[in-house]
Amino acid sequence: MKIKENIYNVPNFLSFYRLLTFPLILWFIYAGKEHLFAIFLCVNLLTDILDGLIARSFNLQTKFGAKLDSLADNGTFIAAFIGIFTFKIDEMSQAIWMLWLFIGFFVLGLIISFIKFKQYPSLHLYTTKIGGYVQGIFIFVLFAWTYNEYLFYAAMIFGYISHVEEIIILLISDTMKTDAKGLYWVLKDRKKLIPQ
Repeated sequence: MKIKENIYNVPNFLSFYRLLTFPLILWFIYAGKEHLFAIFLCVNLLTDILDGLIARSFNLQTKFGAKLDSLADNGTFIAAFIGIFTFKIDEMSQAIWMLWLFIGFFVLGLIISFIKFKQYPSLHLYTTKIGGYVQGIFIFVLFAWTYNEYLFYAAMIFGYISHVEEIIILLISDTMKTDAKGLYWVLKDRKKLIPQ
């Protein structure tokens, strides 16, 4: 018998809030309202941290929530990237190629996931979580204060590592796992399935 998940909880509402504000943030970019864009983006980055902490602390993690969180996270980061190209391109022009490479890895992961599993990737890897925090800190600092070159490099390097790991896992996996943790755990699980 399948146990029904309780999807009506605070972490899911926070993720849903981020999804709801995504079109509004895009409109702020289109309208050239950098100040409002920065405020809403920074609030979304904070709710991204909060929803994960609350879900883990109060045992409110659900498969639905994991997928919703992944979707909301990527919406926030897509808005952030568009905001960077709109408002911060002059400050970051020397290193912007690194962001294009990051976006390339991100898009490749999406393509593989949709072709192979017909769904949005929601692996929730440890490297993705660490990279997400570093990238979130960089974006928050960028729009709340100023461009920090070293934070940007750290954000991109962690991003490359997490995306490459995600791509490898997507390529070798037979099913989409919402809490894969990392390549080490995926390979360990695969080894258990191989008859000795």
